[in-house]
Amino acid sequence: MRPNIVTEAGLPTRLNQWWAGVPFITSGVVIVCLAIYLVCLLIGYDSFYEICFLPSKVVSGFQVYRIYTAVLFHGSLLHVVFNMLALVPLGTELERIMGSVRLLYLIFLLTTSNAVFHLIIALVVGHNPISSTLYLMQECAIGFSGILFSFIVIETNLSGAQSRSVFGLFNVPSKLYPFILLVLIQLLATNVSLLGHLCGILSGFAYTYGLFNCLLPGSSFYSSIESSSLLSTCIRRPGFILCTGGTTYGNLPTHSYTNGTSSGIISGSLWRNLSSWMPRRETTVQSTQDPRFPGRGRTLASTHNQSASAAEPDMGLQTRLLDDSVTSHPSETPLMTGPRASDARNLTGDTQVAASLAAYTQATDSFDEELKKLVAMGFEKTQAEVALAAADGDPNVAIEILMSQEG
Repeated sequence: MRPNIVTEAGLPTRLNQWWAGVPFITSGVVIVCLAIYLVCLLIGYDSFYEICFLPSKVVSGFQVYRIYTAVLFHGSLLHVVFNMLALVPLGTELERIMGSVRLLYLIFLLTTSNAVFHLIIALVVGHNPISSTLYLMQECAIGFSGILFSFIVIETNLSGAQSRSVFGLFNVPSKLYPFILLVLIQLLATNVSLLGHLCGILSGFAYTYGLFNCLLPGSSFYSSIESSSLLSTCIRRPGFILCTGGTTYGNLPTHSYTNGTSSGIISGSLWRNLSSWMPRRETTVQSTQDPRFPGRGRTLASTHNQSASAAEPDMGLQTRLLDDSVTSHPSETPLMTGPRASDARNLTGDTQVAASLAAYTQATDSFDEELKKLVAMGFEKTQAEVALAAADGDPNVAIEILMSQEG
């Protein structure tokens, strides 16, 4: 009889599992940045002055391409490795919430806004009548870290946490967390662009406060991209996350936040407005959407005590869908008129509503049980709830998320 031996997975297996959990766009950015650095290393290319973000060249020579080439190139191995290691957890969390196409558009938007802020500050400092200096106009900046600072601001706003840990050493208020990181990195690292990182923070706050809402396309834009035959291969990739309705081909959850107003996001309380995230269903219909974080998820109540009221719109929707299906196919259903037709419709609708409510209650109870287990293991309730929601109700994945955050 063979002994029951539990062996720990080796390093290659762990790396494969870790990489398999990285969504499509996040992993794609990592691969592109690493590949560009390796190619530059192999061919001996080091003329970063030609591709970096240089305000004087952008203004005088209208070299707009520098805005986008600068974020893909890195100056050293440590530079690209640290940036990509920071991108993986941040990009993974945001891509799970927004969807792959939406995150790609967000990266493009933040890249552009960072450059605009950079140019404005450099021009003001360089040409103001009080004390002008052209140093910032001649500063050559490269790297993905500006976008990373924007991601930090957005992720901190989404988490709803009142404080954040800085390298596991001490806690600071969430609103000050990006600025504390800015100062520490500026003190600990050499040859770092203070203005580039600061512009990333400004773009992140501008996004979370809704200043870019006019630049964000509607759901139909993302739907048209996801339904394009040219991208069918990408969409079927395991890590691709749909940001609108349809079938998710990967194993990663697709969530969203929907709300009639944006006050929850502006106040940094988005996660507190969600009591739980239900497992994905084949059909999800949303009545209203936040223009920044829409997707396939459902709007739930702010507390578990309001679960019944949160289910009411969905139950009414089920009844209306049932009515539409009955009336849209008259040839398939015997024609009934008068009170009998109305009674039959109401009976069928009540049955559907009862089944929906029973499934909703069962899923909510399951979520509550898993949340209590995580709290009993010593995790903080709010963080455990967010992790369990991001893991689509899977306690094992939630534990991995919580452990990675503590690490």
